[in-house]
Amino acid sequence: MSRHISEQFGAELEGARLLMMEMGGLVERQVETSVRAFVSHDAALAAQVRSQEDEVNRLELVLDDQCVRTIALRQPAARDLRLLISIMKAGTDLERAGDEAARIAKMADQVSLLTPAADGYSDLSRMGELTTEMVRSALDAFARTSVEAAYQVMAADSEVDSLFNKIESFLPELTQGAPDDSKRAICTAWAARSLERIGDHAKNVGEHLVYLIEGTDVRHSA
Repeated sequence: MSRHISEQFGAELEGARLLMMEMGGLVERQVETSVRAFVSHDAALAAQVRSQEDEVNRLELVLDDQCVRTIALRQPAARDLRLLISIMKAGTDLERAGDEAARIAKMADQVSLLTPAADGYSDLSRMGELTTEMVRSALDAFARTSVEAAYQVMAADSEVDSLFNKIESFLPELTQGAPDDSKRAICTAWAARSLERIGDHAKNVGEHLVYLIEGTDVRHSA
């Protein structure tokens, strides 16, 4: 009986981890697709991103319910408890990253009626590549339980922040032009802000993994 309960508990832990990975995979696709929709002025792609938002929200609720039930019934301790807490917190960050992707999709709708930017949104595209990779790498780190990979994800956030600051620094100049140019610049800045926040959420997922593996809370550390 003890072995059966242990195996059942192990299956519950693995089920929660896999559900979080499924949710993360969907969010990763949302992020990548939202940026592609923006830079290509593709309203259909933007609608596709927004249509996935309800599924991400549903998965977060199911994930939270599974983790809370397991904690209540199994009363886990030490690493098992940290695993469930880390999964729940990672799920929250992933859901918020999905929200930001949906906001980028809304900006994509607005720019879809305008002519594309002269530079092809090069800085925003680069931000999109970096943040998508951060989300992907954070999920991979969780799958491999790699603390080294988690720290790499956390370090990557600085380049995303630098690109955001660069885009924001040009905003006053760009908004002095024609109405379409101003609208495009403002939408680009809002999309960049969402990507910066997605980078923060991916970094948080890395921090949750560090907590799981090392038992150390590295949030807000220098």
